[in-house]
Amino acid sequence: MKATNLAGRVMKVNHAGEHGAVNIYSGQILMARFTAKSLLPELLACKADEEKHRTIFYNELERRGLSRCKSYWLCAAGGYVLGVATGLLGARAISLTTVAVERTVLRHLRHQTALLAEDVEAVSAISGILNDEQEHHDSAAKHNDPMGMFGRLLGSAVSGATESVIWLGMRL
Repeated sequence: MKATNLAGRVMKVNHAGEHGAVNIYSGQILMARFTAKSLLPELLACKADEEKHRTIFYNELERRGLSRCKSYWLCAAGGYVLGVATGLLGARAISLTTVAVERTVLRHLRHQTALLAEDVEAVSAISGILNDEQEHHDSAAKHNDPMGMFGRLLGSAVSGATESVIWLGMRL
């Protein structure tokens, strides 16, 4: 795949992923009103950041004349279901989910900046959100106790699902 085609594909998948993240936070916010009220300000701030990130990638798609990824609505639906489910389980599950998603996303974003080094616009779009994503990870990690079996299972499932959606998006 040529570098310009790869960069376009990456921008499409990143845009869909940010849409998924917005929906994860939307589902968590809905449930956290009942199960984890103390996390609401943080969740609302993270959702606002993800909306900003989605716009950054949307603008990059527009600039390149590309349509959104075919996995866009899959990311939305899956993200919302994940957000509601983990929100129902409470503050610990919400935080574990954020850590697992952001750890996976950060690894991919850092790899993308190296892979697409010659595409200044793509690297700029990706680099513009790295600090926010790291802050989401670090803030959520502060809420976690030692993980135990539940944390390991949830973290592995969420990381695996995130990897799968990225893999699928790159191939659709």
